[in-house]
Amino acid sequence: MTVLVVSGTGTEIGKTVVTAAVAAAFQDRRVAVLKPAQTGLVPGEPGDAAEVARLAGAHVTAVELARFPEPLAPETAARRAGMAPVRPYEIAEAAQKLATEHDLVLVEGAGGLLVRFDGAGSTLADAARLLAAPVLLVAPAGLGTLNATALTTEALRTRGLECPGVVVGSMPAEPDLASRCNVEDLPVAAGVPLLGVVPAGAGSLAPSDFRARAASWLAPSLGGHRQPG
Repeated sequence: MTVLVVSGTGTEIGKTVVTAAVAAAFQDRRVAVLKPAQTGLVPGEPGDAAEVARLAGAHVTAVELARFPEPLAPETAARRAGMAPVRPYEIAEAAQKLATEHDLVLVEGAGGLLVRFDGAGSTLADAARLLAAPVLLVAPAGLGTLNATALTTEALRTRGLECPGVVVGSMPAEPDLASRCNVEDLPVAAGVPLLGVVPAGAGSLAPSDFRARAASWLAPSLGGHRQPG
């Protein structure tokens, strides 16, 4: 596993924290996190890649390719800012270069899998295809996640992309009935294993606590010791 793309069924569902957990679980490796397009932040504000490095540790190299100020899809944000969009080949080239210097490269997308990156309709899936990289899927815990997760894994299969599994990005401390049932039902709906459950609020932990606990949230294939669901 040299390059792993991290995508989600939508936005604000825990992709960055899951990416950080995977990076933290591989503390004995040289890890790079690549954020192709950071939206909604101005220069000088810490972005998602920096947050992954903060939580996961000094063994992580954080790289951001482009930043657009408005919190929109990358293509829309780039167009409105009058800036050049990020192209799939640029993502692939950056990830491949990082892979020559690191044991693991985590490419964190923006929003869902098929969010547009440029005017041609290119998506994170196109970058994953150029890289021949598997796509780890992050999903929310609650009601509605089964359909969105099934649609995303179907889109991956249609494009010939491997999905090693799904991770719940933010499990409430007191999950409702739907969230509890979804832990069992997600792998069935998605057709891939459940490879992790990250608790809500994990990103607010002190970095030392986050690193100490990250492996307990993830399956062995992601560097942890949680048994796949």
